[in-house]
Amino acid sequence: MDQIEQITDHDKIIAFIIRSEYSRDGLQFFTPDDFSQQLGYMKRPGGHRIAEHVHRLQAREVKYTQETVFVRSGRVRVDFYADDRSYLTSRELGKGDVMLLASGGHGFLFLEEAELIEVKQGPYCGDRDKITFEGHQP
Repeated sequence: MDQIEQITDHDKIIAFIIRSEYSRDGLQFFTPDDFSQQLGYMKRPGGHRIAEHVHRLQAREVKYTQETVFVRSGRVRVDFYADDRSYLTSRELGKGDVMLLASGGHGFLFLEEAELIEVKQGPYCGDRDKITFEGHQP
């Protein structure tokens, strides 16, 4: 199983998955610069210091909600769909895996009790932010 995986629909990135086993020294960003949510990984030795800083006020335009999901415990299956709602593929995620949902559609099946942490652009709009559909379920 790849430690870093891209789910794509032709040339369109649907999701990035970073497996819990992934490790690499330094700093790496996986997402293109035009994504409204950037996904990166950092591994530094003890004593490494990042200078104190604040972030400058930057106007950013969000056209599509992107979600990052952290699996704290358990196992879930994620089903991926193209923009036209056609089924693409599924992947199982486990404890420590991280996924950025970039585009297309998705659904989750909890294979066992699981805890997920979700990060996305706000504010949270509840059901006003999504269109549900009946998709192919493997």
